Amino acid sequence: MNIFRTLHRSILILFAVVVISIITLVHFSMTKIVAEQSRAHQASLSPAVRLVVEQVIEPLHVAETLSQSQELINIVRDSAVSENVNETQIFSTLSRLEREFDMGFFVALEKQKKQFNSDGTTLELVEGEVSWYFKYRDRPELSVGDIGKWEDTHFFIDIKIFSEKGEFLGFFGVAQSLEKFIDVFKQHKAKYGHDFIFVDPEGTIMLSSAPALNASQSKFNKLQDLSWYQALLAESSEPIDETTTRPIDINNQLITINEEDVLIAQVNLDLFDWTLLLMSPLEEQQTEISRGFIFSVISVLAVIFILFLIIYNLLFYFRKDLQSDAIVLPYCKMPSDETIKYIIDAKSYSDDAYIALIQLNDLYQKPLTAECIPALSSVGTKVSEFLIESLDKFSTEGYLGKVNESQWLILLQNTNADKASLFMENVRHGLATIQSECEKQQAMLKFSTCKVKLENDDNFVSAILRLKPALDNIDTAKTTAPPIDF
Repeated sequence: MNIFRTLHRSILILFAVVVISIITLVHFSMTKIVAEQSRAHQASLSPAVRLVVEQVIEPLHVAETLSQSQELINIVRDSAVSENVNETQIFSTLSRLEREFDMGFFVALEKQKKQFNSDGTTLELVEGEVSWYFKYRDRPELSVGDIGKWEDTHFFIDIKIFSEKGEFLGFFGVAQSLEKFIDVFKQHKAKYGHDFIFVDPEGTIMLSSAPALNASQSKFNKLQDLSWYQALLAESSEPIDETTTRPIDINNQLITINEEDVLIAQVNLDLFDWTLLLMSPLEEQQTEISRGFIFSVISVLAVIFILFLIIYNLLFYFRKDLQSDAIVLPYCKMPSDETIKYIIDAKSYSDDAYIALIQLNDLYQKPLTAECIPALSSVGTKVSEFLIESLDKFSTEGYLGKVNESQWLILLQNTNADKASLFMENVRHGLATIQSECEKQQAMLKFSTCKVKLENDDNFVSAILRLKPALDNIDTAKTTAPPIDF
């Protein structure tokens, strides 16, 4: 019986190892997936941040730096002293800067109310016709980002220039064609899949990688008019003031556009008081993460398969015992004596081992009645159940097998003569109880029991040959039952 207890414990231990392994691997897999998702998202954001720096931040810094150059300061300050300016010098300076920095530049002079562009053109700053100059002149911001020149839409960065006394003298800035931005955004989107939306504090879309969202003929689009933004407003738990149009915080929000999941990253550009919405499709990232998850699942399955092989080989190690126990006689519901035969013939028994025989010598009855027939047919089952229960209560390792419908063999291991004798006394007491129950049903039963100690050179046949004389010589074993047929 201990061999099955050992097998049972081994299977439980292996099952626990499998469960712990699965939990551990799932934990590390989820950790790896989260880390991979963060890495993929960060990798996708880096090119977008670089593009914003190159196309928006760098032009601003260039304009701010050049606005501090003595050459430009002298040009603007000279214009404040005299009505006439040296246009040749202004165009020469602006065109040189355009060649050096590959950007368009302009100067807008307060006293002359005139704008000079690096492409050689000029613009009269007439209030009511040119709105940007007068709108931003009186505002406190020192640098402004704006969209204008509707016949050829441009993105402008306007830097205010002041005199030594702090008097406003005009603007110097950078002008880039919106078509250039759209082309750069288009190339970036084709490579990385990002979309950009630049929004001012009033919710006006100033720049976008989607041409349909950009301003056209002085008509701007509003962020609040976009369906996905309206859905986010409806779902937002923040209290929304309907009087303000400033974009709400939608950083790390997941939206659906054209049946595709899109993750929004929100960045505040304090230089212009703009808000940048970076929209990243998740399909490519999900594909990469899925690969990592599949790898983790394969690892889990591999570990489970290895543990399964261990369990299988352990079962294979005990295959002979399992096969022996699987032999069930047709006339009873318990194993045959094949296991005991195998253990004795294989010399697998301990040094202190006893083999015992319980035999039903005779079964006869007085005139049968309808009440006694069920009792007589269940005698073998009762004896088997009693012996199984007795062996389970025995403290040492033991095996029970049925030879035929009237004989049972018991192998006791790791015991001594006193314990073996006590066990047999308990068996005889139990059999006597079964005899008493049968007598109440008008049936008479006679049992014989015996035991012998196994020797080192015993095999199954020799042990049975030593059992037979012990069975024949027992005082209570006067039987006319046929000899044991092994």
